[in-house]
Amino acid sequence: MQVPPREEAMALLTTYNQSERLIAHALAVEAVMRHMAKKLGEDEDTWGIIGLVHDLDYEQFPEAHCQHTERILREHDWPEDAIRAVLSHGWGICTDVEPVHKMEKVLFAIDELTGLVIACALVRPSHSLDDLTAKSVIKKWKDKSFAAGADREIIQRGVDMLGMERSELITDVIEGLRPIASVLGLDGTS
Repeated sequence: MQVPPREEAMALLTTYNQSERLIAHALAVEAVMRHMAKKLGEDEDTWGIIGLVHDLDYEQFPEAHCQHTERILREHDWPEDAIRAVLSHGWGICTDVEPVHKMEKVLFAIDELTGLVIACALVRPSHSLDDLTAKSVIKKWKDKSFAAGADREIIQRGVDMLGMERSELITDVIEGLRPIASVLGLDGTS
């Protein structure tokens, strides 16, 4: 899969998204995808770029999420396998593209989970990812009113798809986010 360079992907993302929150989410998913690619011996740039653009159309077209992304990526000559990977994160929610490949399964699993992990870090006294553990996230997981937008059923489907323990994937998400903690305001300085 040959995806455009990161600068091009970032320009495309910011063309369709001005919300700091959505851009931060894109950066978070990118960082975790890069971490997972490295862990699994895959191409970090490709996985990261797919993570970066996964919600490309969400700000402008939330009711038709993924439908416009497909069109936009085709108009920019993205390869079909990259488009498929991006669409697969919406499986059962807004697309019928089932995650089949390893990268697709990881994207499906970590998309919502990044939000839950970030929310857990934000409520810590330290406001930091440095002292956040999977155990703390699992404790918050049980409180359905906490970070209610992070759909636990979708996350669990992704965990099951990957054949991983939930705590292992949570730990991977935390580790993947740590390098961009300052960008997310989670380095304990704010």
